[in-house]
Amino acid sequence: MDESNIPRQPEPVIRPELVMLIGLQGAGKTTFAGQRFGDTHVLISKDRLRNNRRPERRQQRVIAEALAARRSVVVDNTNPSVAERAAVIACARSAGACVIGYVFTSPLTACRARNANRPPEAQVPDVGIFATVKRFESPNIGEGFDELWSVDTLSDLRFEVRP
Repeated sequence: MDESNIPRQPEPVIRPELVMLIGLQGAGKTTFAGQRFGDTHVLISKDRLRNNRRPERRQQRVIAEALAARRSVVVDNTNPSVAERAAVIACARSAGACVIGYVFTSPLTACRARNANRPPEAQVPDVGIFATVKRFESPNIGEGFDELWSVDTLSDLRFEVRP
């Protein structure tokens, strides 16, 4: 059997981590996740659960299952509010995982421009981006993060990460 086409699962670790990406649509979160965590973390995104009747509940189950198997995960959603982040952080804490947040600082104009360059089926309507802006609450370490990083998306889809 040719195993080269079988997706490789990241190896279990002693203490898994939950990486939460936080930012507007078009900020570069998915590209960042692939570049930085593609070989080491299970990617979890509600975008991949679009046909699920209850994507929030399904996402929580997938996160819990991965962490229970001692696999690190990256949650690639906008995660704009304290309330939306709280359930994911609680799930990670109950599994004994380290919680690391990456906050994307891309300006709205840059996010809209990157979104417009996506294939039509992947574009988010402007109203969706503006709704995220309206709900956005800056995260802070007191929410339960072990680490919180700021990410600038550079013009060539490279990233500058700083504390």
